[in-house]
Amino acid sequence: MTDDPRPGELMAIGDFARASGLTPKALRLYDDLGLLRPTRVDAFTGYRWYAPRQLEAARLVASLRLVGMPLARIQTVIGLPPARAAEELESYWRQVEADTASRRQVVSDLLARLGKETSMPSTTTTLAAAIGVSHRQGGRRSQQDAVLATPEILAVADGFGDRDDLAGAALDAFATGGFPAARAVASSAGPASGTTLTAVRLDGTTARLTHVGDGRVHLVRDGQATVLTRDHTMVAALLEAGELTEDEARSHPHRSLLNRGLGGGAGAEDAAEDGVEVVADEALVDLRSGDRLVLTTDGVHAVLGADPFRTLLMAEATAQQVADALAAAVESAGAPDNHSVVVADLSEAQAR
Repeated sequence: MTDDPRPGELMAIGDFARASGLTPKALRLYDDLGLLRPTRVDAFTGYRWYAPRQLEAARLVASLRLVGMPLARIQTVIGLPPARAAEELESYWRQVEADTASRRQVVSDLLARLGKETSMPSTTTTLAAAIGVSHRQGGRRSQQDAVLATPEILAVADGFGDRDDLAGAALDAFATGGFPAARAVASSAGPASGTTLTAVRLDGTTARLTHVGDGRVHLVRDGQATVLTRDHTMVAALLEAGELTEDEARSHPHRSLLNRGLGGGAGAEDAAEDGVEVVADEALVDLRSGDRLVLTTDGVHAVLGADPFRTLLMAEATAQQVADALAAAVESAGAPDNHSVVVADLSEAQAR
């Protein structure tokens, strides 16, 4: 260490973590790797102290991790003057784009080789859904979430920006005109507003998923809970690629930044500039009697811990009781965001 300021001038690791948007665990990792050394370490307890001037470096490390830069390369970048660091970042990103182009060609070749299966087996079985809903404002100044729960369509949407009605408008358009209509409604709102959309159409024993953003669909079956969607956030993409750790992803200051959404937002604006329409993830899932589907906005699953969340999902209770229990748990955790839940318990429809 180059200096030894008085303890009163330093920030404890917990305070520094909150100010930088990281966690103490991530800071300890960066210390061990030599990325971000504490200014002072207590000789007896090993407790770490940081200077306020180190916040900029901590936030830079977090941002470089957000674009997927490996830790070893970050160690080089943060030791450079700003102009040289910018050159190194540009060099890294050119390589990322070249690698992405190469993978795109491999995917195109695989699709051509595999072809597309378009036929689905017909079925005469129909599943009925007992539905429960919770839709609460939480700590936000207004309600920008929306829900749709009918025997045929289950959906949640999470709006952002200037418009409080956009999520509901997109769901209404989806119900009548499908995803293209929902996309058109959201795009007409302008760059300052947008929404996520996560929906399930029930068709016999098939769930047809349509998903953009960071809402989630969970399937509970035979005592196991599975997430059927993937978050369209920059942090989730890097976590999936193994370029962020679970702890870094959970604590990252930009963990809610979407890379795909309807209407405004970083991902949508970038797509528009490139002349590319935002497309939804779509999937078909076979359903069984006894299955439970749970749709949540990120105000639910981002607040609750993974283990208590799974426990509530799998509770032996009615659909409405599960929705209410999830909402109550979010409220107990502080409910910083709007939070919405749709629960559907499926059973074989009674013949008339």
